[in-house]
Amino acid sequence: MSSRLSRGAALLAAATLIMFGTGATATAGAPAPSGQSITSVENTYSERGPWEVTEQQGFGCCDSSGHKFDVWYPTDLGADGTEHPIITWGNGTFAHPFQYDYLLSHLASWGFVVIAPDNTNTGSGQEMLQAVDFLKGQNEDPSSSFYQALDTDNVGAMGHSQGAIGTLNATIAAGGAVKTAVPIELPGQYMCTLNMPKPEAAMTICTDPTKLTTGSVLYVNGSGSPISPSTQPLPVEQIGPQSAQGYFAATPDSVQKAMATLNGPNHNDIQGQPGCPPNDPGCVSGVQGFLGTLTAWNMDKLQGDEYAHSTFVSGTGELFSQQAWSNQASNIAN
Repeated sequence: MSSRLSRGAALLAAATLIMFGTGATATAGAPAPSGQSITSVENTYSERGPWEVTEQQGFGCCDSSGHKFDVWYPTDLGADGTEHPIITWGNGTFAHPFQYDYLLSHLASWGFVVIAPDNTNTGSGQEMLQAVDFLKGQNEDPSSSFYQALDTDNVGAMGHSQGAIGTLNATIAAGGAVKTAVPIELPGQYMCTLNMPKPEAAMTICTDPTKLTTGSVLYVNGSGSPISPSTQPLPVEQIGPQSAQGYFAATPDSVQKAMATLNGPNHNDIQGQPGCPPNDPGCVSGVQGFLGTLTAWNMDKLQGDEYAHSTFVSGTGELFSQQAWSNQASNIAN
């Protein structure tokens, strides 16, 4: 596939490789864009949820590379018999879970237990699945605070950049045990196939969306990311999936799928806390604009929230009328 790349694409890859899921820590800074039309579902899930959140770094050990797991979870685990769905997170290259703290804490405030291996190589997806296995073990351990508090039948995968590749690979490998995937800023496939030195071994790992056979997937990117473009000039049959549009097209229609581009953000805005730090060229406005859609998708797919579900219905869902978003597509009929 890399032989089909133009010289311009190769130069783009070389120029932007340094921004591939970089580990620049995001702190409070510029606010999310204002003046956008926000309707009910977006507004609801952009706000913090009803659960207080506890975060623990290095909570448990370990993935196959010896990296510990960080967790975010509702402080009052299992209150009133609640069983909490699991979301496993994959970091971008050079990044660590704490750099996504604002997003992952936000998800936990809506009742999810989020786990992330503190591993900068998550492209295989195996580390993410090992994190799920760890929590499943905790759910069966009477001495664990997670004992019988987890909904192990509802597991989702999310990740950024290289972790977005891992998200799809974990979902494929799980064979139906991962119910939904949310790859964020999924790099064009040229990034893993391009014959050039890569500072992390896992950056050579690709993913194949045609192998998705069960569950659902939401492809999300920012319009300013040169690594994760929204569209591509030629169809996926000719050049492979080089954009959100390409990955969406390559995903079988038997899988529930949607895609959307948040207007403005660059590759690393998802690391916002919630805004961008100064001097980070990979961040424009921070994470705030992503929160509502990402949370609503997981509420729908992992908690059966019909209110959240309505926003993703093809053509008529709220997502399709949002001025902050473009390139919306969905095969969800009702």
